[in-house]
Amino acid sequence: QAAWCVLPSRVLLVLTSQKGIQMYESDGSIMVYWHALDVAEHPPAQAVFARGIAAAGERFICVGTSSGLVLVFDIPPKGTNVTVSEVLEQHRDAITDIAAELGQAPDGAGDLVTADDAGSLCVWSTGEEFTLVGKIPAFGCTCSSVKLWNGIVAAGYGNGQIRLYEAATGLLRAEVNAHARWIYALDLAPQTGKLLSGAEDSFVHVWKLSRDPDTDDVEIEHCHAECVTDTQVCGARFCDPEGKSFAVTGYDLSEIFRYGPA
Repeated sequence: QAAWCVLPSRVLLVLTSQKGIQMYESDGSIMVYWHALDVAEHPPAQAVFARGIAAAGERFICVGTSSGLVLVFDIPPKGTNVTVSEVLEQHRDAITDIAAELGQAPDGAGDLVTADDAGSLCVWSTGEEFTLVGKIPAFGCTCSSVKLWNGIVAAGYGNGQIRLYEAATGLLRAEVNAHARWIYALDLAPQTGKLLSGAEDSFVHVWKLSRDPDTDDVEIEHCHAECVTDTQVCGARFCDPEGKSFAVTGYDLSEIFRYGPA
């Protein structure tokens, strides 16, 4: 995986692989930090990798690992003195995705969510030390992708469902049978609450999340569908904060398709 991590003081490009975690200056010119994964701790038959990347709080970058640990890196305003400040140990299965709050979190909602291969989710509050706000239990299906917006956790699963939870309480507020196959990508446009989902069924859907101002109910509506013919979609991202355009790619595909307003 690769992600730009935007912190108040600097932007880093973070790459994860089976070997470890690399952090570069945002243009890829200089490697700032390299964290090797310890293969010796794992049984010989088990794959070792890092997956799930998110900037958190004022100066932290969180990266998940195949052993279920979440490494919290303390990033200096400049230079290469990156340190592992904390290791979060709540997951028993490989981390699949990590997301930070993209909107305005309600009080007590937490501002970071981590997901694993079994389908468990953990919501955290970031600060000098990270505290666990709550756990959302698994229901027998991998959570492959997760996003966090205005205190709403949006989670995509291997059975094609999108589920919306309250970050503060873990309550399930909505579920949609969004795709016929495994969901591989979710993205969220922070300014509008639009949610993008891409899956193995070759479809990309755009949804809109909102809260009813009177009842505080979480609502989801379908806005748009696009079929990428004969393509198992494995990557999908909005190209702007309003969600007006998005880009999609698939397995064994060297192209990226970009969709925008007509």
